[in-house]
Amino acid sequence: MKIRTLTIAMLLLALTPSVARADEGMWLLSLIGKNYDDMKRAGFQLTPEDIYSVNQSCLKDAIVGLGRAGSPFWHFCTGEIISDQGLVSTNHHCGYSYIQSHSTVDHDYLRDGFWAYTREQELVNPGLTASILVRMEDVTARVTENLSDDMSEGDRARAVAKICRIIEDEATDGTQYAAQVKPMFSGNQYFLFVHIIYRDVRLVGAPPSSMGKFGGDTDNWSWPRHTCDFSMFRIYTAPDGSPADYDRDNIPLHPKRHLKVNAGELNDGDFAMVMGFPGTTDRFLTSFGLEETMDITNRLRHDIRDVKINILREEMAADQATRIKYASKYASCSNYWKYSSEQNKALRALNTMAVKRQIEEQYMQWARFQKPTKYMDALDQIRRGYADRRSVREAQMYVSEGLISGSEAMQLAVAIMRGVEKNPERDFSAYTSYIMNFYKDYDQAVDQRVAAAMFGHVYANIAPERCPDFLVKAQKKYKGNWEKYIAQLYKGSIFASKETMQKFMEKPNMKTIAKDPLAKLGAEVYAYAEALRDEVPAESRDNLQRGIRNFTDGILQINNNRPMAPDANSTIRLTYGNVMSYDPQDGVSYHYYTTMDGIIKKEDPDNSEFNVPARLKELYQEKQFGPYANRKGQMPACFITNNDITGGNSGSPVINAKGVLIGLAFDGNGEAMSGDIDFEENLQRCICLDTRYMLWVIDIFAGAKNLIAEMDIVR
Repeated sequence: MKIRTLTIAMLLLALTPSVARADEGMWLLSLIGKNYDDMKRAGFQLTPEDIYSVNQSCLKDAIVGLGRAGSPFWHFCTGEIISDQGLVSTNHHCGYSYIQSHSTVDHDYLRDGFWAYTREQELVNPGLTASILVRMEDVTARVTENLSDDMSEGDRARAVAKICRIIEDEATDGTQYAAQVKPMFSGNQYFLFVHIIYRDVRLVGAPPSSMGKFGGDTDNWSWPRHTCDFSMFRIYTAPDGSPADYDRDNIPLHPKRHLKVNAGELNDGDFAMVMGFPGTTDRFLTSFGLEETMDITNRLRHDIRDVKINILREEMAADQATRIKYASKYASCSNYWKYSSEQNKALRALNTMAVKRQIEEQYMQWARFQKPTKYMDALDQIRRGYADRRSVREAQMYVSEGLISGSEAMQLAVAIMRGVEKNPERDFSAYTSYIMNFYKDYDQAVDQRVAAAMFGHVYANIAPERCPDFLVKAQKKYKGNWEKYIAQLYKGSIFASKETMQKFMEKPNMKTIAKDPLAKLGAEVYAYAEALRDEVPAESRDNLQRGIRNFTDGILQINNNRPMAPDANSTIRLTYGNVMSYDPQDGVSYHYYTTMDGIIKKEDPDNSEFNVPARLKELYQEKQFGPYANRKGQMPACFITNNDITGGNSGSPVINAKGVLIGLAFDGNGEAMSGDIDFEENLQRCICLDTRYMLWVIDIFAGAKNLIAEMDIVR
């Protein structure tokens, strides 16, 4: 909601607030009826009950949150069920780590793609989960009834956690469900989400990375795009339909609802809604928080990761085995490396700082007339809270991005050491699978090179008074030769190679781990990180948290309980808008779709980001587009909408006015990378894969007729 459009007079009188635009807001499904008139004006032709209902099949039943066994409620991506046999489509980059995990030099699915032409060929992915929302409920009154402004933040958090556990247990007692209560609006509201979580999710298909990642880092966060960003999975259940771990006797999920898939025309202005699990936004961030985000978080994350990115690029380009091992790690690192830089550019270009300060000025005009005074105090509490932790936050970024992420072997050592400390009675063989999976995608020489560069970068750039003692000692002892320092550590460590670890596993013992140089270094790094965390006074941390909650509460009151979307927090949301072209700058206009013509024109055999498979070129030259061409005879590739999305929405279905899948959301545009903090309605675009391109790849390019046969395709 554009609070900045409120006038001071409106705020003073607490009169009618600004009205949310139809294309802004990540809305909770159970409250979507409040937006129904706006949705109809945008072209929606269904009912709120078609989106969310606990009594009948609805669209929510076809939306899947992809997670991992250890944290199934934190959805790293979204998928959608597109057949009555549990077939799921999502982005290629969402399935990337699983495609990589099955790849070898002999079977390079990253390079060549993968297709299961029978169910027996589908590949198991241990730890991958798929959750579907069963129901949600506003439990604010129950959570907050015993809270008061007089409570310390610690007491408040403990009271909230206690009642949330009770609510979650009640919701799941005697069922196969899982539940979580999530705070909204900085802890001013609470919602219960009940999910059914499936644990047998198998890889079904993916195009070659030259298509699925076409454009690479160069095109990331930009339009026009031509990326074939999809992969396919299938959810399996026990024979009785209940969630189950992998078993040969498991059967494909028979979902309550699946989406029909569009192969028909798409026009500028068509209604489009996105349903998915967006990760995090920070729309209520103050100017003080924005300063920290830009000057510390984004700036340092980009600069530190830049060191790692450049090394991995060189190593991956030089060797196929290394490329396979580090493909997923590189993708994970590079995505928010570029995001951080692009977001700062957009925040500066759109003068978001001035927007935030205007909001705060208007807020204070309102707050001075309010009792109690907590609203008047909120912004000063926030200001002081950020100021108190500034130098600590800078050091924390260097430690987390540079030191903790600098050495893979050190991270393994710490994980094993902490695991044993927490459960000393556990047989060490329990770690065998974890350890062997680690070394499958590990190269000691690459890790040493990265570690030396990262540790050296931290020493050279962290504030001298914040530099940890172990780095100061290493600098002095090795006279700035970080390669020699790291080589010495790895030489004496059992964690440095698969061979030394296997030998240790024959007779494992904690004494050896405790003396290990990488384990000792890891202990020092993590101890320093914990010391930094504790350095900010508890009172300052409490005041910051309290100030943010009260400021957000004030914004809600200013808007007089009009519909406002809470920040994303990996819970299922809906956004709505239209397929829409845009003009990013003076003299530049972007069309709403791209075609395969652009793929051919972008081809660059000397640039791995713009390689085009020979088969695609052959089919293009022969115009073998099947029934998937548009009315002009072109093969569509991607399109854009003005939907509100963020990370976690990757793979989300883009659904038309009749509930048909028309695309898969996979990116945002650089001109509006400020969107997680301040939505820019004139520039914000959601970049989507056209389902016609996806279907063409499955049908014509890959010849996976078995998958086409089980989908309901609308032409």
